[in-house]
Amino acid sequence: MHHTDPKMQECIENCLVCYRACLSTAMSDCLEAGGKHTEPDHFRLMMVCAEICRTSAHFMLIGTPHHRHVCSECAEICAECAADCERIGDMAECVDACQRCAESCRQMAA
Repeated sequence: MHHTDPKMQECIENCLVCYRACLSTAMSDCLEAGGKHTEPDHFRLMMVCAEICRTSAHFMLIGTPHHRHVCSECAEICAECAADCERIGDMAECVDACQRCAESCRQMAA
């Protein structure tokens, strides 16, 4: 079994937290709130963010060097999702999770 360095382990955790935050917020809070919370572009971005976070965590857990490419894209999408959730408002959990994940993934992509 390969050893995962602490920075990568932190990134995996941040990705999984962001995955859960985006998916659960979209499927509960956003659907219940409606309106701007369910605008197609916003809702789609939250689903894309959740999926790229899950995929990034998966690639790091597998131990493939390709995680750098996926983490680079993850950082970009998370930053976009954080900004959009901030624009919508009342989504602090998602904003925080996306910002933490974006920063971790930037480090993994470097």
